[in-house]
Amino acid sequence: MASTSDAANGSHSAPGLLDREAIVAKPGFNRWMVPPAALCIHLCIGMAYGFSVFWKPLQGALLDANGNVIPECSAGAVTFGEKAVGTLRALTATDCNWSQFDLGWMYTFFFVLLGVSAAIWGGWLERAGPRKAGLVSTLCWCGGLLIAAFGVYTHQLWLMWLGSGVIGGIGLGLGYISPVSTLIKWFPDRRGMATGMAIMGFGGGAMIGSPLATFLMDNVFKTATDPGVWQTFVAMAVIYTVFMIIGSFGYRLPPPGWKPEGWAPPVNAKSMITNNHVHLKDAHKTAAFWLIWTALCLNVSAGIGIIGAASPMLQETFGGALAGAPELGYAEMKDNAAIAATAAAVGAGFVGLISLFNIFGRFVWASSSDYLGRKSTYFIFFTLGAALYVLAAFAADWKVMALFVLCFCIIASMYGGGFSTVPAYLADIFGTQFVGAIHGRLLTAWSTAGIVGPVIVNYLHDTRYAEGIPPDQLYGQIFYILAGMLVVGFIANMLIRPVDPKWHMSEAEVAAEQAKLKSAAGDNGGSYGIGKGGLDAKAAAFWTLVGVPLAWGVWQTLEKALVLFW
Repeated sequence: MASTSDAANGSHSAPGLLDREAIVAKPGFNRWMVPPAALCIHLCIGMAYGFSVFWKPLQGALLDANGNVIPECSAGAVTFGEKAVGTLRALTATDCNWSQFDLGWMYTFFFVLLGVSAAIWGGWLERAGPRKAGLVSTLCWCGGLLIAAFGVYTHQLWLMWLGSGVIGGIGLGLGYISPVSTLIKWFPDRRGMATGMAIMGFGGGAMIGSPLATFLMDNVFKTATDPGVWQTFVAMAVIYTVFMIIGSFGYRLPPPGWKPEGWAPPVNAKSMITNNHVHLKDAHKTAAFWLIWTALCLNVSAGIGIIGAASPMLQETFGGALAGAPELGYAEMKDNAAIAATAAAVGAGFVGLISLFNIFGRFVWASSSDYLGRKSTYFIFFTLGAALYVLAAFAADWKVMALFVLCFCIIASMYGGGFSTVPAYLADIFGTQFVGAIHGRLLTAWSTAGIVGPVIVNYLHDTRYAEGIPPDQLYGQIFYILAGMLVVGFIANMLIRPVDPKWHMSEAEVAAEQAKLKSAAGDNGGSYGIGKGGLDAKAAAFWTLVGVPLAWGVWQTLEKALVLFW
């Protein structure tokens, strides 16, 4: 808020534009303008999932005088220790190429920093408001891309890690949680649906960003000596900046006490939904917080490692059957270039298909939770997920690819559904006053799962492979272990109970938190002209802005997925 001296000097307009109090909705505002604003940001930062499209071009970025690819900095290394030494050299070396191991650390930075930054700055976001948080996210994510572009241009891996990995990861955290509290307050009647729409965008960001990046590299910037990666980073930073600024300035807050016309909070209709609020400083002191943290962590851990290994998992399990040669195992298939290429295309289609289920599962499951209840929805995730992992192990043994693919499509939908349902789960348990910041702290479960899940899957895979287990039998034991993790998650979810009333904020505390916004809303805070639903012309135009690129991304993904059926 601008100071008195600023106001006297006439310089209060710029700071006021970003203040939380400045974005309280006025009469006539349509609440359906808020979800596309959130999508503008989530569709951009969701490109973090698609960064692997840059790995192969970057691995061959440096050429010798004869036009041949220079060896990797960790060339010849076969053990983790030697790989680590190679990566340390790769951080600053300009005479060797980066390996996938070197570049893969970007994913670790992305999702660890996402959870850490959301936890650290979630409280600031509640005070500053979603507009300011969205703009800081824009600065970090897009600025990080520019720093990474300079790192690619100068071939300095540490700048890649710092730019997109660390600074960009902070932008991911702030951008991810920026709309959560706002959407829940605008849609108290459809909490799951509202957060599902936004968080669907994070899953869909790679659907748009990956084919866009590939097009820019291959058709616009690539030359005989340059893969076009740094130029693509710059172009995407510019595009994302425009969309994220539009989204940030599209955010509006409902006045305190506002509710949709004709809607009343349920009275003891669902015991798991509270009409009270728990302060941010107290939420982590409750058993409910840590049980939800455990449930989310186990749901994500069980899914993220398998999703990350989807293509090789399918190829190792079914081998030449993917290319119409079921008599060839995975090892024999690799020796036939044509069959291996066809199998790889089918593997890419499988990745595209589970990506679609991951994305739309975020919306479908979260929306369904408005009717099923959040606890019941998580029960479905754990029981059905565990059963599907066991069924997938049998499908692998039976060599029934259709059943195998179906299992993992549904698992992927519940992986995404866990993310989109949890903000509404938190609002039910802790109230809406600090739900954005509480959600930020809970995302440390994602950071933990982002390490635990892939480590379990990759370690067991490599260990079993070293023991000489055939490729088509590598994953069965892994599936049973992941099913066991979901059983533990089921128990954690079963133990979740409403928060003890001793943690509820008093009416005076809630009133003090809402005082500034009430002042900003003036006499119109209870007006039914605020937040009336419906797709009027302005809302339809805003939805079109995000809907067209999302539809294009879905089509691009479907084209790849069709390989599975032809």
